[in-house]
Amino acid sequence: MVNRRDWLRISATAGAALTLDPRVLSALQSQDIVTRAIPSTGERIPVVGLGGANTFSAAARSGDIDRLTEVLRTMVDNGATVLDTAPGYGASEEVSGQIAQDLGMADRIFWATKLNVAGRGGGGRGGRGRGAPATADPTAARAQVERSFERLRTPVIDLIQVHNLGDPPVQLGILQEYKAEGRVRYIGITTTSGGRYPDLVEVMREYPLDFIGIDYAIDNRAAADMIFPLAQELGIAVMVYLPFGRNRLWSRVEGRDVPEWAADFGATTWAQFFLKFAIAHPAVTVVTPGTSNAEHMLDNVTAQTGRIPNEDEIARMVDVVDELPPPPPRRRGGF
Repeated sequence: MVNRRDWLRISATAGAALTLDPRVLSALQSQDIVTRAIPSTGERIPVVGLGGANTFSAAARSGDIDRLTEVLRTMVDNGATVLDTAPGYGASEEVSGQIAQDLGMADRIFWATKLNVAGRGGGGRGGRGRGAPATADPTAARAQVERSFERLRTPVIDLIQVHNLGDPPVQLGILQEYKAEGRVRYIGITTTSGGRYPDLVEVMREYPLDFIGIDYAIDNRAAADMIFPLAQELGIAVMVYLPFGRNRLWSRVEGRDVPEWAADFGATTWAQFFLKFAIAHPAVTVVTPGTSNAEHMLDNVTAQTGRIPNEDEIARMVDVVDELPPPPPRRRGGF
């Protein structure tokens, strides 16, 4: 399967290497970026951040600190703030915390991490729904949160979400305690499995959440119908994961140019095209694509400049992607 790095290499060979529109560079330099309000407080955050899973966590495990230093520097210097990580992302928490401290920019980052010592269970009412999901040990859960404070090297974490709907009664309860103490500013819960959306809806209705984290991409739009309207109704912020569709979108656009008309709303690369689609939904608060490449980071944050596509343009964007050939089957164990 073609990934983003492969796609950029192919494009460069064809004489279409990534370039940034001068208007975009001007917008980045003037910090003319799109922000969205977190409904529970009104605090505004930039709409594009950085995800610490996958390529970022792989680089962290390899000890490639210089590479990741440039990614974080590029993110913050160009107006993005949200860094989403998790204890389950290998060395991602520890390395990002170390780099931010070394660069003196820890207080410019909106730190988002996760909690789960229960595995991938716990969606239904009382967290004891279908499939007898695993339960979380409170002592282990608190220990994991404390390790996150140590690894991120911060006395206050902006957001902690329960990862993969793991035992909401226990783990959301613990996060509510941290929030009441002022050590965690926002709390939430995540899933990237469409089969768990009914469980997510149940949790959203039952618990006082500031955020949810969910998968959403131009070729994976189910959340817009099943989840986003409820988030808007309840005043819950939405953090979007996997806006490139686990790399399948790169395979689908291989050898194809971005439509020229997309430049009207500032999308001159496929990454910007995909991210502009995600942030165009009014329920979306922030999108956190993962990368371990500073050039990709700059490309991503560029999507938060310029205007948002209008309804007619969004429909055209969807038509473009829906008419692409389907992605090749995923190999077992592949991302």
